[in-house]
Amino acid sequence: MKRRVHFQSGFAAIAAIIVLTVLAGMGAYMVSFSNTQQLGSAQDMQGTRAYWAARAGLEWALGAVTVDATTCPSSPPATVDTGNVFNLNVSCSMQTYPENGVTVTIFSFQSIASSGTVGSIGYVERSVSASYEVPR
Repeated sequence: MKRRVHFQSGFAAIAAIIVLTVLAGMGAYMVSFSNTQQLGSAQDMQGTRAYWAARAGLEWALGAVTVDATTCPSSPPATVDTGNVFNLNVSCSMQTYPENGVTVTIFSFQSIASSGTVGSIGYVERSVSASYEVPR
C-alpha cells in the first residue's frame, strides 16, 4: 500500500497575519481620529471661553462710558480668570463732531482676549467690537 504525502502550504497563517495587520492599521487610524476630534472639541471650548472673556471686557468698557461719557475708560484688568487665564486688551477711541448745532460723541471699542503663545497648538484669540453714541 502506498501512502500519500500531503504538503501543507500554510495559507491560513499568512491570511491571519494579513488580517491582523489590517486590523492593527484600522485601530491606529481610529485612535488618531479620536485624538483629533478631542483636540478640536477642546479648541472649540477654549474659543468660546475667549469670546466670552472678550465680551466681558467690551461690556466693562461700555459700562465705564455710561458712567462718565467725557473720556475713554482706563484699561480693565490685564487678565480675566475663567478657569483658564486670558490676556485681555480693550482699546477705545472717541470722536466728536457737530450735528445740527449739537456736539455728538461716539465711542468705538475693541476687546481682544487671547490665551497661549502665537503659533502653538493651544493658542486662542477672539475679538469683539462695538460703537456707542452718547445720548443727547
